[in-house]
Parts: sequence; structure tokens; C-alpha cells
Amino acid sequence: MSDTHRPSTVTLPTLSALPAPWHSENGTPPPRRLIAADDTLRAEAAYRLACEGTALLWQGDYPGALHLLHAMRRRAERRRPRSAPASPAEAFRRHRRERARLARVLGMLLVPLGADHRVRLHRAPDVREACLAAYGPLLDNRIVSLRELLGVIGAHQWRLRGVEVPALGARIHPHYGVFSPVRGEYVDLVARAPLPPAARARSTAYDLGTGTGVLAALLARRGLRKVLVTDANPRALACAHDNARRLGLARRIETAGTGLYPPGHDRAALVVCNPPWLPGRPSSALDEGVYDRDGGMLHGFLDALAGRLLPGGEGWLVLSDLAEHLGLRSRADLLDAIAGAGLRVTGRLHTVPRHPRATAPEGADPLLRAARAAEVTSLWRLAPA
Repeated sequence: MSDTHRPSTVTLPTLSALPAPWHSENGTPPPRRLIAADDTLRAEAAYRLACEGTALLWQGDYPGALHLLHAMRRRAERRRPRSAPASPAEAFRRHRRERARLARVLGMLLVPLGADHRVRLHRAPDVREACLAAYGPLLDNRIVSLRELLGVIGAHQWRLRGVEVPALGARIHPHYGVFSPVRGEYVDLVARAPLPPAARARSTAYDLGTGTGVLAALLARRGLRKVLVTDANPRALACAHDNARRLGLARRIETAGTGLYPPGHDRAALVVCNPPWLPGRPSSALDEGVYDRDGGMLHGFLDALAGRLLPGGEGWLVLSDLAEHLGLRSRADLLDAIAGAGLRVTGRLHTVPRHPRATAPEGADPLLRAARAAEVTSLWRLAPA
């Protein structure tokens, strides 16, 4: 399985069906073609088969599977478009297509997972705790993508260690499938924005699309008596509840369902929303923290905001302008949406991303790097016009 050898001519058995039920957290359909694979399969042949849509059910040991996955990744990342993109938007679309292709190809290497959450391969690590946290109880054996399994393992380490949030003076523990608050600049904006007058007298706030609950915790720490949180992802609601409990704020932070706004017609002194900053179609649960399909969450927040605020209340829109630099949305589009919702801008705070993950990936197109370098994250203070 050396990275330098030519493709193997060893004939591997074709399997008529998966030997156990398929499991994918992202809803990826089961493979249509499947062969058994082991150390006799060279990396070049494995990569070619995966590109053609043939999945590889690994029969060797666990380190061998990791070695093959890394070798396939190296081959996939060598592929580069020959022509330069004509615009930042085209550079971004190419980048997304390449990432989707990489995920599809690498997702073709499969491993068996027991109902007890053990990987059924020799020399496999004990991943039971991580798999139980991500998958919940399993009733039978499953077949999973090794790439997804590695994501489950990595996410569990984040959950155990937590992410230090200086503005909160504590750690936030993200669950699997919930966007981690590694880009702390947006948290800092919420920490330093002046509270609206209504928040001093009637201290109920909404945190829409709460994710890990980090902003809800910050609002509670700033004196809001009650913070109602919503999120379309049930994992996020569980994560926010867990973090509120860890921080001793469980009585002040309440989960309020998977709709954008809490049900009912109650009004709040403050409504905070940090929607996904790029219009686009998410391809995974984590993508839903980055891509807002047709701008649905942004427009949903704006259109209903005026009717959900108390007199003297404000809505805080926390949003990166990366979409503007990529040509996916203009500043005029955003201002028109605000005005069209019967709102006015009462103030704006802004900052620049600091975390390394905010930069364009190594080897990215210069247009994509330039867009990342110009990015600004803002907190727009909004009130009824």
C-alpha cells in the first residue's frame, strides 16, 4: 500500500451488499458498488476506485486504514484547476466543489462498527465513548465512513477539552455536529455592545440559532434575567443546555424549540442572531453554521424582528461581510433587507477575525485569500424604524 508503488493488480472480492446496515450522520446514501479491501490494495488503485464511485470496505488493521486514507488524500489534493477563476465568487464556488469532491472520494473508505461502538478492526483504538456521544445507542453492527469516524473522534476531544472563551471567562464544550466558537471575535462584540434601555428594566432576551449557547451564556452573565434559545439542530439545543448547566446558568437559559423565534407572541428586550455568514446550501450539520440556504435565516430574523421587540428593545445582528467580498451578497442587499423589514440601524460595532481558521486554506486561490484578508465581522444594532 506504499504511496509510491504502481496500482496493484490483485483482484479483490466484490460484495453484493453491505454486510451490516449503513450509517451516515450527514445523510450520505449508501454506496452502490463495494469491494473488500486490505493491504494488498495500493493507494493509486484505491484512489481510482473511489473516484469511480466504488467504496472500499477495509478488512486490514486500523493503522493500515489510516495510512490508506492519508495516501488517498494526498492524491486528491494534487488535483488543481488549470485556469484561473474570473472572480472571487467563481474562486469560492471552485473551492466548495473541490471540498465536496474530496469529501466524496475520501468517504469511500469504510470500516465496520459494532453495536457496542467498537471498531471491528485489529489495533483499533477504543472509540466507544466518542461514538456513543455522536451516534447514541446502536441496536446492531454498522458500516461507517472512516472519514466520518475520525470526525466523531476529533469532535469528542473538543467536547472533553472545551474551548476557552475569554469574554466569558470560562470554557464552552461543543457537541458533535455543533459549530465550535473558535472564532471568538463575534463573542467579543456581544460582550462590549451597550445593552438597550429595555434590557435594564425587562431583562428577557432571545438567542436565535444558539449553537453551543455561548452567546446566551454571555447575555446571562451580563445580567439578562432569562434567555430563550432556539436552534434548528436538536444537537445544538442539547449542547446549549449542557453548557448552561456547566456554567451554573441552567435556570436562566431555556431552550425554546427548533423554530427561528420562540413560539408564541412574547416580546423581548434584546434579540441576538448570529446567522451563517454565507448564502449557500449546507452539506452537513457543521456546514449549517456557515451556509444560510437562500439567506433564509437572515431574512427570517429581520422580517419578524420589529414585532418581537419591547419598546426600547434592540435586535443585534452579528454578521461577517465575507459574502460581500466574495460577490455573493452586496452591502446594498443587506441594507435593503433591513429597511424592508421596517428596521433602522442605531449603531454598529466591528472587528476583524483573529483566529487562524479565519484565513483562507493553504494553497487557496489568491482571490479567495484576498477576500479572507478583507473580512470584517460586525454587530448591527437594529430597532424598529
